[in-house]
Order: sequence, then structure tokens, then C-alpha cells
Amino acid sequence: MKILITGGAGFIGSHLAERLLKEGHEVFAIDNLSTGSLANIESFKDHPKFHFCIGSILDRELMNDLISKCQQVYHLAAAVGVKYIIENPLLSLKTNIVGTENVLELCNKHKSKALITSTSEIYGKSEKMPFSEQDDRLLGSTHISRWGYSCSKAIDEFMALAYYREKKLPIVIVRCFNTVGPRQSGQYGMVLPKFIKAARLDQPIVIFGTGKQTRCFADVSDVVGAFVKLMNTPECEGGIFNVGTTESISIEELAHKVKSMCDSKSKIEYMSYEVAFEEGFEDMMNRKPDLDKIKKYIGYEPEYNLDDIITRMLEQYEN
Repeated sequence: MKILITGGAGFIGSHLAERLLKEGHEVFAIDNLSTGSLANIESFKDHPKFHFCIGSILDRELMNDLISKCQQVYHLAAAVGVKYIIENPLLSLKTNIVGTENVLELCNKHKSKALITSTSEIYGKSEKMPFSEQDDRLLGSTHISRWGYSCSKAIDEFMALAYYREKKLPIVIVRCFNTVGPRQSGQYGMVLPKFIKAARLDQPIVIFGTGKQTRCFADVSDVVGAFVKLMNTPECEGGIFNVGTTESISIEELAHKVKSMCDSKSKIEYMSYEVAFEEGFEDMMNRKPDLDKIKKYIGYEPEYNLDDIITRMLEQYEN
């Protein structure tokens, strides 16, 4: 099968490309390299069935050409990372909304099945735990930049569902919860690679806020495996699925775990959200997915626990 991955040189996109190539598919990938990296695709860039293009999902002509060749499209390209989104609010909104509109319109034109990646940010600052796909959303003021990301991804979901209902376009929506693993950069605010880098260099491990906030971290291999199963299970069409793990840990505990596993001399320090991001910044205290739906549809069970993940991430620095 011929498959397009938008954001194909990104952290998740590169792992997905690698998996699909191993399964024998012909993979086309597009990335503007704003947060992706050529280093992510270095190990398979010369594969005879891999075709990479540097370009933007906002380029309709280019996207039309790519999608016309493919039976499936995994739409991963987006503005990602709290730090990047706060520093580039207008571009983030345009990329996430207009880019997804282009993908959906062109998939409909060429009858290509689409997987749309969304986010746990969709749930906002709701205190209901765990988050299930039908839950209400609770968001902060439009004065707070971070909620623009949640809203843009919600628009993506609304558009995808509208294409499914009105045009019968086969789509699947996935809401990712803190995907981590080898190749991930801490440059855009991703907490685990940032902690690991600091610990390896014996530099301060900086926690934003109190550190009491909890998160669940899923290995990228488990996540892309779920993407592929969801895309190839017809019963999943028109559905929204949480993808992640239910192993919860506080950010403070995570910092100590990383320090211990790295045998690091780093000091653990704290920084207020206002200093780290912007005045009035709001965060979710807890973020945990309900995975009952994805288990029911594809039998999803994460293979890697958090210790496994950190070990895998450390191994990339040793090789």
C-alpha cells in the first residue's frame, strides 16, 4: 500500500514510517522541519520504498500531488510542545486548522483514508479522572495562549467527524497522552527528554510548578502500533480513541526517577509557570486516559512501562 505521513520527520512520524516500511508499504513523508529533524529518518532515508519531501501541509498543490498517490494518510504534522505554541501562537493555529482542512479536503477528493492525530489537551483542565472520549471539555480564557492549541485540535476533530458524517470519508481520530521514547527532543518543552538531558550532564533538573501534577507516559512504539491497528480495523472508522498508558507518576517523582536511573549529581529545582511560560499560565493537575474503548476495538495493551521507556531513551545516547 502507498501511505503518506505528514510530519514524517518528526519524533512520532519517523517511528511510524519505520514501522510501515518494515511491513512492506511504500511510504511518502512530508515535513517542514520546524520541529522535525532529518536525523530522525537517517537510518532509513535511503530505503527504496521511502520518499521524503521538505514542504508544508499549507501548500495545497504539493499536498494534492502527494495525497493523490496514496490510499492512506497519517496526519501527524502540527505545531507541538507548549513552549513552541506559546512562542508561535498564530502559526500554530494556522498550521493546525488550515493544514488539517487541506488534508481532509484532499483525502476526500482522492478517496484516501485518514488518521487525524489529536491530543489529551482536548480535555482542558477538567478534574474528572480518567478522561474518556465522550467527556465534556473545560477550558480556560482565550487570553491564555495554551488553550488555543486545545481549541485548534478540537476544530480538527469537528472537521474530521463532519467529513465522515457528510461525505462518508473514512477517518480515525486518536488522542495522544504524552508519547515519549527514543529520538524525542526536549527542545520544545517535552518534559522527559528534557529531564534526561539535564541528568546526563549533571545540570539542574527544573520542574515547572509544584511538581505534584501527574502524567502518564506511553512509549512511541506502542503508540504507532495502535495507530496502524486502528487504521486497518474498519469498525474504528468515525471513532475517537485515547492512546496512551494508565501508569501515572507525578512530575516530581519523575525527576527523582530520572536522576536515579542516570546516576546523576543533578540538583532538582523548581520554577513558576509564569517565569517558564507566560503570566496567567494554567496547567492540568492530572492527566490520565480511559483506555477501555481502544482495548475493546483493537485489544490495545502497552508493552513498555516507564522504566523500560527511560532505559530505551538512555540507550540511544550510548549507541
